Amino acid sequence: MSKSFEDYLNTPDNSMMYDTQDIEENKPWAILSYIAVLWILPLFVNGGCSKFGRFHANQGFILFLLEIACSIACALLGWIPLVGWIIKTVLGLAVTILMVIGIVNAATGKAKELPFIGGLMHVFK
Repeated sequence: MSKSFEDYLNTPDNSMMYDTQDIEENKPWAILSYIAVLWILPLFVNGGCSKFGRFHANQGFILFLLEIACSIACALLGWIPLVGWIIKTVLGLAVTILMVIGIVNAATGKAKELPFIGGLMHVFK
């Protein structure tokens, strides 16, 4: 049975695995982890002891790697007049949407993986 597009967007919510106090104390750092290289911040705050912070740092790192891959793709294909513009627009929009989803999840205290890319790696467990 194949997954629908909505199934990919509806990732499991693992928030119950995290301490409520940890979530409340580390929400700001979790939110920042989705903005480019700031994914590293939750690893340094509180000595990197926050499991909630590490979860979002992991998701932010995966998103950062996607941003780098998209930048490389845009640089390689950007010289093709129409195709380069379309690719740059689509990839930029996809990264922005994933960033917003991650920020909303972190701000609401949820530990949900990013759609499509969130389950690729668990670097900081």
